[in-house]
Amino acid sequence: MPKQQAAASELEPGQYVMLEGAHDWGLGQIQSVAGDRATVNFENMGKRLINLKHASLKVVDPQELPKT
Repeated sequence: MPKQQAAASELEPGQYVMLEGAHDWGLGQIQSVAGDRATVNFENMGKRLINLKHASLKVVDPQELPKT
């Protein structure tokens, strides 16, 4: 389950996230954060550079996600 919408300053490498409005991308793991951009490796879309001014990431606990 999504926990919270994260501000760029709250994101850290290693955290798991979901991209709001793009759940088909799957679970993502933050690789790096620089300013208002985060590099995230998504299950179904691979590595993507996300502009946090235009997209919302929600920090999730992967153990709380339903098993598929």
